[in-house]
Amino acid sequence: MSQRKLGIARLTKGGKRFEIVVDVEKAWQIKNGINVNIRDVVESPHVYYDIRKGLKASPDDLTKLFNTDDVYRVAEVIIKQGELQLTAEQRRELIEAKKRQIIDFIARNAIDPRTGLPHPPRRIELALEEAGVSVDPLKPVEIQIQEAIKALSKVLPLKIARALVEVRIPAQYSGKAYATLAKAGKIAKSHYQNDGSWIAELEVPAGLVESIMQQVNSLTKGQGEVKVISTG
Repeated sequence: MSQRKLGIARLTKGGKRFEIVVDVEKAWQIKNGINVNIRDVVESPHVYYDIRKGLKASPDDLTKLFNTDDVYRVAEVIIKQGELQLTAEQRRELIEAKKRQIIDFIARNAIDPRTGLPHPPRRIELALEEAGVSVDPLKPVEIQIQEAIKALSKVLPLKIARALVEVRIPAQYSGKAYATLAKAGKIAKSHYQNDGSWIAELEVPAGLVESIMQQVNSLTKGQGEVKVISTG
């Protein structure tokens, strides 16, 4: 559901500025401990002193300050320790795009329990404003949908089709997976097996099941499992 938007990750180290071009949403995920392939995040395999001027960083400086001249290893440090930069126009565009995604999702997946009919997008938009929901240009839209639904329920009658899914996460990914999935839905049951792997039942909006599957696949490098238990 996310829209690709490029920006700059910037870090000042040793008195010098280092910049890379990144997919800002995936960079945000790395910055927040989510496992993402760094090659899918970095748009151009170059580190710059100043991207706008096209000034590339020297391998000697990279080795001296990052202990490597491997662009992707350097990029990961820049993302984790530095700042993500968006122009004002990029920020406005990304906020508006994610706002529309949130509204469209709720319009497709929610009904007014009093009438059994869907809420018009304009009514949802006004309710978002009334509930004081702000859209983060970098945070994944799937997480923001959950936050928006929770806030909207206080000002707008909503009934959303829910799904109960079982997730199985290998031990080495369980910590990051727990933090991410707890934001994506309500954890109904949770336990750890003797080998450290994590098994949980997660309640989510039915329209987000595919997104949950994609997140688990990304978090566990394809080693996790997701099974739909029920919907309704």
